[in-house]
Amino acid sequence: MEEDVVTMREYAYLWDYDTNEDENKPVLKITKSSFGQFQWCPKKYEFNYIARLPQDQTEAMAKGTIVHNAREEFFNVFDIKKAETYSHNELVDYCISLHPIDDYNEIYETMAIFEANRFLDSKKEDSVENFLPIGNEILLDAEIEVEGITVHLQGIIDRIFMENGAYIPMELKTGLWKNWRTTGMRKEMAFYKILYENTPPEILIEQGLEPLIPLTHWGWYFPASNYIDVEPVKKRSETAVYDGMKKIINAYREGLFPTKFFAKTCAGCSYFNVCDAANTESWV
Repeated sequence: MEEDVVTMREYAYLWDYDTNEDENKPVLKITKSSFGQFQWCPKKYEFNYIARLPQDQTEAMAKGTIVHNAREEFFNVFDIKKAETYSHNELVDYCISLHPIDDYNEIYETMAIFEANRFLDSKKEDSVENFLPIGNEILLDAEIEVEGITVHLQGIIDRIFMENGAYIPMELKTGLWKNWRTTGMRKEMAFYKILYENTPPEILIEQGLEPLIPLTHWGWYFPASNYIDVEPVKKRSETAVYDGMKKIINAYREGLFPTKFFAKTCAGCSYFNVCDAANTESWV
């Protein structure tokens, strides 16, 4: 393997638009999380990623980390041969046993029942080889050009499954499902599609992925609502992600990260006390 094929420039959130052509300077880093936070509120993005102000660790954040780790480990230790010998109830118990005992047992039980049913379905369809994900917490890096500017993309895809000769990335969410989340979820998955399709082949192979296999669908799973959805990829969602990246670049260029103020949601923001918008008449 030629080393220069996968060589990438240094990348950072502390990025200067005026030095983007200097190969000795870092390029702009954009992750799924930073992209989403800019979409939510550019000012919060500035506080978090540029000013590096500390952010409160909420119960929802802790829950997300713990449950994500539990689900990753579930797929690491699941034994297909053992599972094939179990009845439905035994399989549910087995799946439950692969999760930790903590404050989130209810959500683990929901996931265990879901996976037990999914395994039995795959067994009936003689496709147990596709039960386990091809990729489990896959870290990818890529560089793309956005309006002539090199941007470094980075992200961890929760799971990638194989079906009908194509890859399907699946995102786990530990909150409750609401229909208004659809647009945001599509952008998250479109970000992953762009990341996957621009990751150097050598990196994909190192992660156990086949570069020539297309990504035709994406999906998300909200176990707290027992909700799952898989759909064909949406080109307009990919376009929206590119447009969002352009807005991030433009914010750096102009040095302006405007506030999106909503009283109900901003009240719980870690940066509420340092945000000028929180002290405007709109709050009163």
